[in-house]
Amino acid sequence: MLDQTRLRNPKLFEKVVSPEKAAELIEDGMNVGVSGFTPSGYPKKTTMALAKAIKEGKKCRINLWSGASVGPEIEEALAVVNGIKGRMPYYAYSNKSMKTAINKNEIEYLDQHLSHFAQQIDYGFFGDVDVAIVEAAAITEDGHIILGSGIGNTPMLVKHAKRIIVEVNTSIPLSYEGLHDIYLVGRPPRRTEIPIYHVNDRVGTPYLECGLERINCIVESDIVDHVRNLTPPDDTSEKIAENLVDFLEYEQKKGRIPAKMLPLQSGVGSIANAVLLGLEKSKFENLEMYSEILQDSVFKLIKSGKVAFASGCAFTPSPTVKAMYEEEPELYRKHILLRPLDITNHPEVIRRLGVIAMNTPLEFDIYGQANSTHTLGCTMMNGIGGSGDFMRNGYLTIFSTESTARNGAISRVVPMVTHADHTEHDTMVFITEQGVADIRGLTPLKRAKLIINNCAHPDYREQLLEYLNYSSHNFPGHEPQALEHAFDMQKAFIQSGTMLK
Repeated sequence: MLDQTRLRNPKLFEKVVSPEKAAELIEDGMNVGVSGFTPSGYPKKTTMALAKAIKEGKKCRINLWSGASVGPEIEEALAVVNGIKGRMPYYAYSNKSMKTAINKNEIEYLDQHLSHFAQQIDYGFFGDVDVAIVEAAAITEDGHIILGSGIGNTPMLVKHAKRIIVEVNTSIPLSYEGLHDIYLVGRPPRRTEIPIYHVNDRVGTPYLECGLERINCIVESDIVDHVRNLTPPDDTSEKIAENLVDFLEYEQKKGRIPAKMLPLQSGVGSIANAVLLGLEKSKFENLEMYSEILQDSVFKLIKSGKVAFASGCAFTPSPTVKAMYEEEPELYRKHILLRPLDITNHPEVIRRLGVIAMNTPLEFDIYGQANSTHTLGCTMMNGIGGSGDFMRNGYLTIFSTESTARNGAISRVVPMVTHADHTEHDTMVFITEQGVADIRGLTPLKRAKLIINNCAHPDYREQLLEYLNYSSHNFPGHEPQALEHAFDMQKAFIQSGTMLK
């Protein structure tokens, strides 16, 4: 039940309504923003009530805006009843009805770099934010919002929202209060620098400024975030982690990385989580993170003393993380800070801090281009997310993945990516369980030979070298490509009916 620890002004109790009543504020064609980032800190009851109303006959298709993907209580619930017209700026393949509708063009999906979306809302590029639905741990006496484990684009959505629905979730620990650092960037031409010079710098407020009068209604909730534990590391991911650690240690010996390791960023998923966890066995101490999502491995590294501080826009409250946090909340409160997405992913801050970026592609090609979003060139698997923000602006940028997929049936190292999210101009290092390809300063042909020999699986290495030789002799140029031959190689993937994930 909601009490004064959650609603700290008596007037707030007058705004409490049922989810069904709150859902009545959402009308056909509206732009609806929701809090959260990945399945973390997102509202549930209002969107579930809206989906139920649509199923029962309400005419309503909305444009859904968020920080990144959110849980099935939003994306799956609304997609299955055809309640979503448009989606920005990200979605993940785990919500099956959303994936199907996007790839049938039944949902208009615009994939964007995550650092861009909040400021483009601020500029008015996409129209009004008609409704913002925000999950909160509590609301202060002045009507300001204490958020949960996922911030995402919530501050900008609330800033521009015409109507605001707050879901106060009693399952969120009140000890989350104080984890947040909410800061809004100004608009040109009077925009100033973001005053973050160290990973642990606080520059904003521990709550989201809103005000009593702007909150239209409050919905009580107790539904926990829909998050599973990540797949534990296997032999392949442990070998990738070992190669990463060896490479970073080598870079330190060469003086290209300072003695005190630069801040790290890590992408989303089991491979990224496993690779990051591999740092526990390294010689590195007092590591810092400046990332967007803090996964299970970050909590384990804080617990072991490897990570001294971690800044992100969300952490994933998996069963493992929830148990760890509940056991020692004060430990994690000392070492974690949550910021808005457009701050965690801002090029200015990433460059100033010298972030070492580590992300996972679906595939990459012999010349150093990477595909993070589409299987077989046309099927949207998941959005580009923040990988482009970090890979273009990081001090050192690393793509790591297995050399093959589908138990070795498909090579993730290909002649030419079927969809290019990260061009050769933005990539520096590729790591698989086979080895490391540092392509900095290398011309295309030298890059190709290094990537094939160091990163490709032996089962595909000869075929890739033959392709490179064929292209170089028959289509000579700065970056030889025999397009028809490359497509023939890709046809085998299509005909096998397999996909990369």
